[in-house]
Amino acid sequence: MWIITTSSWSPRVLSIVRIVFGFVFMMAGTTKLFGFPAADPSMTAAAAGSLPWVAGVLETFGGAAIILGLLTRPIAFLLAGEMAVAYFMVHAPQSFFPTLNEGVAAVLYCFFFLYLSFAGAGEWSVDAALARRGPPRGRREVEPEGRLATAR
Repeated sequence: MWIITTSSWSPRVLSIVRIVFGFVFMMAGTTKLFGFPAADPSMTAAAAGSLPWVAGVLETFGGAAIILGLLTRPIAFLLAGEMAVAYFMVHAPQSFFPTLNEGVAAVLYCFFFLYLSFAGAGEWSVDAALARRGPPRGRREVEPEGRLATAR
């Protein structure tokens, strides 16, 4: 039955969703770091070393890595943690409910990045291209039986 089977497009659609989330997330970071794009013309960049600046660095460069699908699992895990901290430090003190404390985006990013940390980047990614290429030459790997093998 088509409802419960996996589509051959699933890895590709995961890649598309990852790229869109990464792009929007990166824009949140560039707003903090460079004041662009700014909804308010008086908005300025965060002071270097401040907490918003650190968030901007994580969001800009983490978002770029998510777009590329580069080191997706560890970076997505780090970004999920950043969004959890952002939610509990900034939004939760105002109200428990994300719809009341303007924390909806933080919750959605947190859980999407947590999902990516387990699902991986999808078919259209640097991670997938590196996996298709195989291990570097001369790298020793342990075979299932426990014997050491030398990669071709």
